[in-house]
Amino acid sequence: MGDLFKNQEGYADPTAGAAMREVIKEARKWRPLVYICSPYSGDPPGNTKKAILYSRFAVDQGAIPLAPHLLLPLYMDESTERELAMFMDMVFLGHCEEMWVFGSKWSEGMQTEIAKAKKRSIKIRHFTEDCKEES
Repeated sequence: MGDLFKNQEGYADPTAGAAMREVIKEARKWRPLVYICSPYSGDPPGNTKKAILYSRFAVDQGAIPLAPHLLLPLYMDESTERELAMFMDMVFLGHCEEMWVFGSKWSEGMQTEIAKAKKRSIKIRHFTEDCKEES
């Protein structure tokens, strides 16, 4: 594998090779798919911004975040398709290894999602709005 890493002059560069192997190894690490559970209703613009921050936090923690309330409003209308959206949320949740719940005020939708995660024995982790894990 050392022959793959050469300098600009075409000579083997073991230092750069070792560094690149570490980068490749890190990129191939397994990351859990986590369901981001946070409010959407009440303040969709503000809650969307928070969900983006929570998703970024999950990436920084080595996870792959799935936040349906960032995706579904792009092509669904909450006022007329809420039941279908919640059904789709449950399908997404079924593919996740963990649920990360943010904040202490749980919307009706969050309560439904948390209940389903408990029923499916999905690991649930709780975080403050500032992304501090609670025990």
